Amino acid sequence: MTLYFYFARKFLWAFLALTGVFAAILLLFDLVEHLRRFDTSTVGYVAIFELMLLNMPKELYQIIPLIMILSSLVLFLNLARSSELVVTRASGRSALISLLSPVTVALFIGLFGVTTLNPIVAATTKRYDDQAAAIRSGGGNVLTFSRDGIWLRQGGDTGQTVIFAEGANHDATSLRGAIFVTFGDGTGPVRRIHADTAQLTDGEWRLTNAKIWPLAMGINSEAESEVAAELALPTSLTAEQIRDGFGKPRTVSVWELPRLINQLEDAGFSARRHTMWLHMELAQPIFLIAMVLVSAAFTMRHTRMGRTGLASLLATMSGFGLYYVRNFAQILGENGQIPIELAAWTPPIASVFLALGLLLHMEDG
Repeated sequence: MTLYFYFARKFLWAFLALTGVFAAILLLFDLVEHLRRFDTSTVGYVAIFELMLLNMPKELYQIIPLIMILSSLVLFLNLARSSELVVTRASGRSALISLLSPVTVALFIGLFGVTTLNPIVAATTKRYDDQAAAIRSGGGNVLTFSRDGIWLRQGGDTGQTVIFAEGANHDATSLRGAIFVTFGDGTGPVRRIHADTAQLTDGEWRLTNAKIWPLAMGINSEAESEVAAELALPTSLTAEQIRDGFGKPRTVSVWELPRLINQLEDAGFSARRHTMWLHMELAQPIFLIAMVLVSAAFTMRHTRMGRTGLASLLATMSGFGLYYVRNFAQILGENGQIPIELAAWTPPIASVFLALGLLLHMEDG
């Protein structure tokens, strides 16, 4: 048992050391990127540094699989160079059993990431997106939803407009039973429009069967009302802005995702992206285990056998290949081309079995 704790401790220290190295590198890259994107004369260095710190957890969380496979390389290459694996085998202990130590550490890191780091990353990412949007355009979330319908807001030269709709399509670009209320700058509501449908096109809403009530002081709104079979209203909203208003999956904690998914589905919207993200996060510990096993399959041999550099390269490229397959499956799952559960869970599980097959071949022939 002492030997297994020794391997686990070495692997954990390698993981923490590499995490620190990558954090320092990412900070430097983030500094350059944020200095390029934002004007320091108007934003200030303090705000840029705060944005960097808020963005850091997300960037680091995304490369955990890379850190995991590099940590495994460091562990197994050091064990092979110091002949500790040879001594382990000579003492009658199976090298495959010795893998339980780093695999267990990888499992606990994955579980810690999903249960603890994920909420932190979601909170910091949302704060970062909000602050970056406020700096760039002073904008924020444009959409909220409930069981009764959805609410949108948009800005323009004539003031702010609040939009309510009884129903909508999956991305809220086509509204049913739409109500548009325009507010003037400091003057309150100035116009109300009811329409059977409203379709978002490039730079405008196309309304059908619309009725317009002016809401100026001292007039009879009903007497001054107008009816139009078709009406075009300028808008600065885009389909991407509305889609982001649903909440990007990475900005929602894994603990809150089930509730948000239910709310989206109750409001009649597609929650496929959020469901896919939830399953991807839950499958993360298995994928990290696969990274450890893949690295071990190429590097758990004595350095005197040669080709250590080639083995390390093959292990790293295999890890990147599996990561690419996993992301490709995520895209297919989000687009509805394959079932979500299949897209999220098949790549990690298949990676584990592939790595186990390589290990058994390398160890037992």
